[in-house]
Amino acid sequence: MKLVKIDDCIHTFEDLALKVLPEHFRKLEISLESPWPAILFSQKGFGPKAIANHLGIPRDFSGCYVFSESSNPIYVGISRGVLARVRQHMLGGTHFDATLAYAMAQRRCPTKGHRSVVMTDECFRTAFSEAQTYLRSLYVSAIQIENPLELHIFEPFAAMALGTSEWNTFRTH
Repeated sequence: MKLVKIDDCIHTFEDLALKVLPEHFRKLEISLESPWPAILFSQKGFGPKAIANHLGIPRDFSGCYVFSESSNPIYVGISRGVLARVRQHMLGGTHFDATLAYAMAQRRCPTKGHRSVVMTDECFRTAFSEAQTYLRSLYVSAIQIENPLELHIFEPFAAMALGTSEWNTFRTH
């Protein structure tokens, strides 16, 4: 099989599937054993730099994160800035920032219309706020993955392996 580089990925798809993604998953399993309390990410005035310092890591990073309730993973996400992204889920005020809270609120208080209009509905806003409160009660695990192709392929791999289909979807809008 000829290697066609995408985003400077040095691996063939076969190597990604058989070696690279399983190795990332082993690292994620280790991270899941020692998760961070999600509340750490939701303190106002305590941004990604302060969070990184508190966690003893040099800076925010590109990678995959998992929200877990106790030891049960519920959602897998990816970002070029994991610490900032996790923080957005809990503090964001729009459907762009807090996509998981938005999905949870839609299930609790189904509201039709453009997303920006939905965010003004009183029932929906209450459900959205409650979803963010719930997210703050969870735990977060994360691993660093620098290559964008590996990162994007890893997200569904991890979601399927962890059984997070209740909240993970890969449908485009």
